[in-house]
Order: sequence, then C-alpha cells, then structure tokens
Amino acid sequence: MRKAFSVALFLTIIAGIVSLPGCSKLNLFSIEDDKALGLQTVQEIAANPSEFPVLPETGNEAAYKYIRDIRDVILNSGQIEHKSDFEWKVFIINRPDIQNAFCTPGGYIYVYTGLIKYLDNASSLAGVMGHEMAHADRRHSTKQMTETYGITTLLSFIGGNAKQVADISAQLITLKFSRNDEKEADTYSVKYLCPTQYDAAGAANFFKKIDAAGGQDVPEFLSTHPNPDNRVTNIEAQKATAACNDGDNYNSNFEVAGYQTFKNSLP
Repeated sequence: MRKAFSVALFLTIIAGIVSLPGCSKLNLFSIEDDKALGLQTVQEIAANPSEFPVLPETGNEAAYKYIRDIRDVILNSGQIEHKSDFEWKVFIINRPDIQNAFCTPGGYIYVYTGLIKYLDNASSLAGVMGHEMAHADRRHSTKQMTETYGITTLLSFIGGNAKQVADISAQLITLKFSRNDEKEADTYSVKYLCPTQYDAAGAANFFKKIDAAGGQDVPEFLSTHPNPDNRVTNIEAQKATAACNDGDNYNSNFEVAGYQTFKNSLP
C-alpha cells in the first residue's frame, strides 16, 4: 500500500482549498488513494475471517458467477464513471445472520449471505449492488473522510504514517453516509439499472419488504444506511422520470426462479 501522497499532489490540494471557500464536497484523495484505501480494507477483512468469513471460490463457483454476472450488467450499463479505474471485485460473506452489503473505495464489493437470502429476486439484489457501487463510483467515502480529517490527515500521509492509514481504512467498513449521499446512491442505482434487464427501481423492493414486515427486525444494512421515509418514493420517481421500462430483456422467471436457485446454492 502506498503510504504517502506526493508533494505535488499536496500542493495542488492546498491550491484548491485556497480557491474554494466552501469545500465540504471537495475530495482531497486521488483515484489512486481510493484504490489504495480499498485494498487496505480488503487486506484487513481477509485477516479477520471470524468476523468476515468470505465464502471461498472453490465449491461456490455457480454462486460467484451469478453475482458477478449482475455486477457485469451494471458495469456494462455505460453509466459507471470509474468503470475502468476501480477493481469492482465481488466477495460473498457467509453470515446468514447479517443482512448487509458495502462497497469500499476502489470498488471492492461485499455482499452478505443474509442479505441475499432476505431478498426475493435478482432486481432487488441488483438495486442494492448498484446503490453500493454508486457509493464507490461517486467516491462518497473519501469525500466524507476529507470532511472528517482534512489537512491533518494529509500531513500524516506525507509523513508516511501507516497506522493512520490502517485506522482510516478500518472505519470504511462501518462508515455511515449522509442522507444526501444515500439519496445520490439511490438515484445512481436507478441510472445504472435503467438500460439493463433489471427493474431500475430494484433497490426500492428492499425497503418495501421492510415496510411490509412492519419495521420489525430492521436489517443491519440500515445501521450504516439511513432510511428516510420517502426513499421508495424517490427511487420510483427517478425511474419514472428516466422512463425506464425494465429493459428489453426483462424476464420474470429469471428474476424469481433463477434467484431462488442462486439462494439455494449458498450455505
């Protein structure tokens, strides 16, 4: 992992700060820094299998193919800004007790088996994955870290403070996004899915299911993803505004039967 920003980059950032009086949305991290922080997080997850038991590839080839096919459809939608910049690797965490997903800076996507089993069809999972990928693609994590740590952190990076890097990357797993970031991620999930065979409002199905259950047993996902009451309305309005038609290749049998086979293949 790269431990330091270049002096040239630091001077460029300083110049940007001087010229921007309100810099809450400024991102002091480069694309390469996003990738480095993401990789550091991946390494920390791999080193903690008791908390993050990543499902191995061997013996789970069909499950990984299914979820990576969804990822590839999203990546090939033509809407991902950093499609070629980030890794976009997918990992399944074998925790049926946790209904969650997250995507680190640099595009490392983690989906818990508990979430997969909680959802009912491929569009719902595609919607959640699109939402998580949007957090990485819109670089929400490092923008928030910029606001939280600012210049002090950059100075420690320049000094090669590896512990600071590790501390920051550890926080990325449980980072709580702002409601504006959540709304933007929802919007981009619709944007990503609109040209595909999936229901562009797939992410809304997740919240509808929670509402149908009367709010009982709120999934872990919502502990790091605030849930405004109008979230379903906003997602469906975005779909209507974009005139999405669920794609020319939408297939309800694939949506439900294929997804059930995928769920059944998991431990």
